[in-house]
Amino acid sequence: MDRSIPVAAVVAVVLMCCSGLCRGERLGARECEDLGFTGLALCSDCNALAEFVKDQELVEDCRKCCTEDTDDSISKLTFSGAIIEVCMRKLVFYPEVVGFLEEDKDDFPYVEARYSYGSPPKLIMLDDKGDQKETIRIDNWKREHIRQFLKEKVKPVKSDS
Repeated sequence: MDRSIPVAAVVAVVLMCCSGLCRGERLGARECEDLGFTGLALCSDCNALAEFVKDQELVEDCRKCCTEDTDDSISKLTFSGAIIEVCMRKLVFYPEVVGFLEEDKDDFPYVEARYSYGSPPKLIMLDDKGDQKETIRIDNWKREHIRQFLKEKVKPVKSDS
């Protein structure tokens, strides 16, 4: 009888492992956030990422976190502005983000830099009212990928002034 408890525990562990493997290629929200895919929700965004980033493993991780596009117009989703938020103390660990902020940010007048203690580098995407719509971590992005993403996804609304 004492042996039945360890056998039951082994069976439970094996079932838990198999259920993790059998549930498919999708990751949970927390796992996706840890990988830096917070807000990169549409699979068409992963396809765009694949065009610019030649890291197949990164693209596969993106596809594990994305949602299939239900309407063709969703894949053309754009924003009116963006904020690059990062911790000043952590900037030393992100030379690509520093390079963008120092040399490229002026090319994007609708992008604001915000320094927030403890914040990992991220893009906060804004709608035409200036409200936050999505947050995308950019820890491992190259400078040119930040530029290209902003060119494609941010279309500022023309003001009447």
